[in-house]
Amino acid sequence: MKNIHGLLLVGCSALALAGCGPNELASPGTGGDIIINNPTPTPTPTPVPTPTPTSALVTPAAGCPTIAATTGLGNEGTISGPTGEYRVCTLPATFDQSSTLPYVEGVLYRMNGRVDVGSDGGPTPDDSDGLSDTNVTLTIQPGVIVYSSGSSFLYVNRGNKINATGTQTMPIVFTSRDNVQGLNNNNSSGQWGGVVLGGRAPLTDCDAPNAAEGTIECERQVEGSATPAFFGGATTDDTSGVLKYVQIRFSGFTLTGGSELQSLTTGGTGTGTQFDYIQSFNSSDDGAEFFGGYVNMKHYIAVGAEDDSIDSDTGVQLNMQYAIVVQDSDRAHDAIIEGDSNDNRNAVPRQDSKISNFVFISPTAPADAGAAVYFRGGTDYALLNGIIISPNDECIRIRHAETAQATGPDENGPPVFESVQLSCLASGQFVGSDGPTAADVQGFFDAGSNNNASYTSTLTSLFINGSNESGVTAFDPTTLSSFFDAVSYIGAVKDSSDTWYTGWTCNSDMANFGTNTGNCTSLPVY
Repeated sequence: MKNIHGLLLVGCSALALAGCGPNELASPGTGGDIIINNPTPTPTPTPVPTPTPTSALVTPAAGCPTIAATTGLGNEGTISGPTGEYRVCTLPATFDQSSTLPYVEGVLYRMNGRVDVGSDGGPTPDDSDGLSDTNVTLTIQPGVIVYSSGSSFLYVNRGNKINATGTQTMPIVFTSRDNVQGLNNNNSSGQWGGVVLGGRAPLTDCDAPNAAEGTIECERQVEGSATPAFFGGATTDDTSGVLKYVQIRFSGFTLTGGSELQSLTTGGTGTGTQFDYIQSFNSSDDGAEFFGGYVNMKHYIAVGAEDDSIDSDTGVQLNMQYAIVVQDSDRAHDAIIEGDSNDNRNAVPRQDSKISNFVFISPTAPADAGAAVYFRGGTDYALLNGIIISPNDECIRIRHAETAQATGPDENGPPVFESVQLSCLASGQFVGSDGPTAADVQGFFDAGSNNNASYTSTLTSLFINGSNESGVTAFDPTTLSSFFDAVSYIGAVKDSSDTWYTGWTCNSDMANFGTNTGNCTSLPVY
């Protein structure tokens, strides 16, 4: 099982008061006029007041908007932080009707515990499973900020959708209470749960012991959830909605049994679900974890994940293009990528993940990371047009004979590498275990075209291609999937004119994405 960390901080504010000292008179002289000298007074310390709202500070809205859900928004007064004072509008525990969270200046939306979008409609889109779809869509407008603390998380149940579509200049932000109050720094994490989407697409490693994998009988439950939150089924084209131009900050709370949520978790989402322009910042677990189903994602950024930045499991079919990952050197304790299928190594559907146009950076990976990229459990994987920089760790580890096998059920063969550049531990770029050897892993890498295990970075601004990157011949990823764009370059960012990462992101001491919503430790103000 994978994990969901938590750190609950309580802040306070102080008002500094100061007093004033008396003036002094000089003594009269001896003869002549008597002169009273008034020397420059001792400066009076200026009191430090509570900030007075200015045009730069947010002021609270008069009230909360009205939504369609039977239980509306709760008006919980106001909350203050460095960016101003806000009206707090608490979400209902369940959205039982399609509703919209509008952008209102001076309003923040709060999750108080688990928040469900609709009720679980079961593994089939009809009523044959005894459960009817509630067909609820939660729409979140550009610029909306949703915050929470502790074990709170948002769950989109099967048969329901989220439409969280921000814009490049007004992304949607999911974050923590401490972020609102200005208590966070660049090392803060694990302050609330995360965003979870459940769907009906096929998966493996079923909870029911006799269930057939990849069928409607094969379901799993969200890790750590106190009450059932199931996902899985046999509907390939299922949709759980849209996430676009979204930031998820300071997430990863531990729920029960050591299980943790991460910034973004998907379970059995179908091909109809849309993912684009998503940033994970400082997740105490994974940046994103995908359990089964289908995930087609472009423009993904993960900064500061403390476990894996991309974790894929239980038969997921993952396509991802344009990814920037900067692992937290001080706190990360696992790989940038972990591709797995738990212990059911020949399960069908076999995990089949493909990532093209990426930059993966782990500046000083810890000793226990085990390699920047880790494939095991029989997974099929392809890395295309990418750069891996991990100078203190191995680059690629492949474990288990099933991961390296050429034939088997639903099998593509050993992992594929095309136009991939490596800059890792000088004493060994490759690791094999439980079947494949280091020489085998190197052989898989060398079998691809335009791969380089002795790459020297000329990246600028951390992730923008320089001369060495521009000189590499790119692989055409459309030969593996029509999801991909045909590209003429490796890496995530072609050159200085390629600015897909600007505007909708936030900055930190680990990565600066230019002009955008500002520092991740502060709320954006529009």
